Amino acid sequence: MGRESERRQVERLVASARLGHGGALAVTGEPGVGKTALLRFAAGCATGMHVLRAAGSEPEREIPFGALHQVLRPALDRLDEIPGPQAQALSVALALRSGPAVDRFAVGAATLSLLCRFAEDRPVAVLLDDLHLVDRPSADALAFAARRLAADPIVLLATTRSPDPPLPTLPLAGIDLAAAGELVSSRSGVAASPDLIARLHRATAGNPLALIELAAGAHRWAHASPEAPLPVSAALATEFAAQARSLGEAGRAALTVAAVAGNDLRIVAGACRLLGVSVEALTEAENAKLVEIADGHVEFRHPLIRAAVYGDAAPQHRRSIHRAVAEALGPHDADRHAWHLAEATLGPDAQVADLLVQAATRAHERSAHDVAAAAYERAARLSPDVSRHSSLCLAAAESAWLAGTTARAVTLLDEAGDLTRALELRGAIAARTGSLTEARDLCRTAAHRSGDADERVVHLADAVHACFYLGDAMTGLELAHEIEELLERVTTPRSRGLGQMAAGVARILANRGGADQIRSAAEQLAASGVPRDDRRRLSWLMIGPLFLRDAESGAELRRMVGEARADAAVGTLPSLLFHVARDEATTNQWVRAEATYDEAARLARETGQETDLAMCLAGLAWLRARLGDEAQCRAFVAEALPICRARDIHIGRVWSLFALGELELGLGNATNALTHLEELAALLDGLRLTDPDLSPAPELADALVRLGRRDEAVVVARRYRAEAATKGQPWAMGRAERITGMLSQDGFDTHFEASLAFHHRTLDDFETARTRLAYGARLRRARRRVDARPHLHAALETFENLRAARWADLAAVELGATGEMIKRRAQGETLTPQELQVSLLLAEGKTTREVAAALFLSPKTIEYHLRKVYTKLGIRSRAELAGRLP
Repeated sequence: MGRESERRQVERLVASARLGHGGALAVTGEPGVGKTALLRFAAGCATGMHVLRAAGSEPEREIPFGALHQVLRPALDRLDEIPGPQAQALSVALALRSGPAVDRFAVGAATLSLLCRFAEDRPVAVLLDDLHLVDRPSADALAFAARRLAADPIVLLATTRSPDPPLPTLPLAGIDLAAAGELVSSRSGVAASPDLIARLHRATAGNPLALIELAAGAHRWAHASPEAPLPVSAALATEFAAQARSLGEAGRAALTVAAVAGNDLRIVAGACRLLGVSVEALTEAENAKLVEIADGHVEFRHPLIRAAVYGDAAPQHRRSIHRAVAEALGPHDADRHAWHLAEATLGPDAQVADLLVQAATRAHERSAHDVAAAAYERAARLSPDVSRHSSLCLAAAESAWLAGTTARAVTLLDEAGDLTRALELRGAIAARTGSLTEARDLCRTAAHRSGDADERVVHLADAVHACFYLGDAMTGLELAHEIEELLERVTTPRSRGLGQMAAGVARILANRGGADQIRSAAEQLAASGVPRDDRRRLSWLMIGPLFLRDAESGAELRRMVGEARADAAVGTLPSLLFHVARDEATTNQWVRAEATYDEAARLARETGQETDLAMCLAGLAWLRARLGDEAQCRAFVAEALPICRARDIHIGRVWSLFALGELELGLGNATNALTHLEELAALLDGLRLTDPDLSPAPELADALVRLGRRDEAVVVARRYRAEAATKGQPWAMGRAERITGMLSQDGFDTHFEASLAFHHRTLDDFETARTRLAYGARLRRARRRVDARPHLHAALETFENLRAARWADLAAVELGATGEMIKRRAQGETLTPQELQVSLLLAEGKTTREVAAALFLSPKTIEYHLRKVYTKLGIRSRAELAGRLP
């Protein structure tokens, strides 16, 4: 009643799903406002569709993937038709197969794949009641799938009391006065006066359940003072408890058992038998419309009724019922057995703690990390052993961190104390979501606490990684010395490779050598790899190629990362993909870089990893600057800089300022470029970051020359050439020789040719093209127009291949000034990052289903993006696609 607008919205969503346009909606609101009624209406709209249902309940919240199993049970016969790794992950999560622990996002991807496969027969409606009571792993998996419904005949509707669910929302408020009058008279059987209805409506804000229940006791409110508000929430609980108390003794006893035991009538009956209670007495509660009994299930009419009955029981009585339920469940339902025993236990109990630890271990193996955290925490509370209490709090914290509940993880770490593993975890949490300074210091402290040289080196390497984001070259150098002193005592290839890589990185940031150490580390890591159980350090494989930036190093590491990327946990992907994107952006793979950055940023947002989000945004800003996209570049910087400033991600600040400087240079605004580049140079000086690869000196000199300040540009160029020579790597030397050539009065050919020779030893086509543009411009000004043209033609071709539009314009202007007739290449339609990613993977020969699995999307969504690509590019087949990609 009174829900015309909401019903139309639900009807539209279901109708869209029938037409192949998926969607999701969470109906939010307070208890009793009518959320479940709207869900029943949706079920009525879904005629001819597969209807998959689940309902959350308080007793089942700690049973991992219980709700997901309810939803997917009708579709499980299609499990072998989805990609193998996903089928395995989902099977392990649902306890259908044994196997190693799986990533929680892999379960979400598998859920999406299975729903999409199931929807190939007919459209699917997933209806979830009381999402806030659904176990967290199930809710995460279903939300992951729901957020990716686009071109699929699937609709997901949920009800929840949460004001901020992970889905689009339909807030449900109370009904209006007219509907309230209709409801009271039709449902309560009470002939209420308009004044009483108006008062009830004001008191309840139109909450339908509250209206019905309070109208039933209207005689109690009829003579109350009009100045006194009605205590609605307390009244509701009192009303429900009063209804339960009105039952006979046997009926109350059976109803209380049902409130504890859950909705399985078999378990309710077993517990009643153990307590000497007649389960048949539940019919009294059924006649009073407190519960419904059907198909072996006991369903309370409303969760508040269950809560009121449970809360009305004496604590000792509740504990005795929990113990009876645990016995009725028996060891075959080990998880629920353990939880009910925990609720029945008043003081420390080592045996029950052990059962909870076993339940936590099983939950962890199924990636139900939120449930595992709760079980470990309760086990810690029940453990009589103080030292075990600390270790269990640590285990709970680790699970809470994996579940994405950072605040809970930190609280548990406070309770765990200063164990070395606790410090390591604090450092990991701080590095991704908190203070990088704290992360660096915690990793360093963990290293000093560890007695094992291998583990000390790994912790110190983590500290160096934090120093990179902080731009803290001096502390990094101190850490490098510590690592180098420990390396002779290290025994494992993994620790030796990580240690050498970290020491090399720290030295390069301070321009104190390090290249040879990185090369040695690259060889060691290429031989030994990074263990599969240490996926959060996979990004170290990409750091070598990034810091050396030459054509010879890192090919094997790139291959290893490509293989690891396919089965990396989604939670570890943002960091890995960020490093991959940065590597692609420093070669000619800009199309891939843009798509990879975008994928990494989306996953970083979803997993709450702000460090990687900020770095991806800064990287995208730099790439967009070179592409000449002013609006996008500034938008990315505007989002990245506040995160970088708040969390001291100084490398992100460096990249953002570099992006703004290069943007202005490409636009021809030398004054604005100089402002940004000078701010960047000051930031680097303040941080004492002397790695010439981070220096804007070549761009700064370019801006100064354009402004007629040649003498200042010479000083900048000389200083930079000395720094580049100290590093001795071809990328920096190529840039140094270029600006020297730009500023030389005579003999500039020697410097430009040397610059091009250095560029030839790198993979960075953009820097090569900039050198050819500068060389051609210098030749033209020296009246050597014929000599200038090949360099300018090559620069123009590269800039157009990279889609660096502003730089292509500059090359075209210079080429035109030599008297050359120019025919510019049409850039064509621009694809979105998502379309680019889909196109690249399909062009490599992957099937639609393989691309869907790789990008955590549905096959229908892949086909939807592909149709848009075909339209934009004016092509009709995948055979044409590879040839049309830039």
